[in-house]
Amino acid sequence: MDPYSVIIKPQLSEKTMNQIYDENKITFVVHRSANKRVIKDAFQDLYETKVLSVNTHITPRGEKIASIELEEPEAAEDIAVRLGVF
Repeated sequence: MDPYSVIIKPQLSEKTMNQIYDENKITFVVHRSANKRVIKDAFQDLYETKVLSVNTHITPRGEKIASIELEEPEAAEDIAVRLGVF
């Protein structure tokens, strides 16, 4: 799958903003049929950083959310700045 079709958009809420600072995690809405391995590979291709783990869940609205924990300290903050979250 194309990395741009896997990762759709960042998921922004108060909880996800706290995860960026406290846990070095960044959260995205992803394609519903993408599994954790595909999400990890797509994220590493797009943002050129190592992924430690990927957790997913499906919301009641039917969106699939992926919480991606990064290896490098403060990498989530750097990516959020590049995306224009702040």
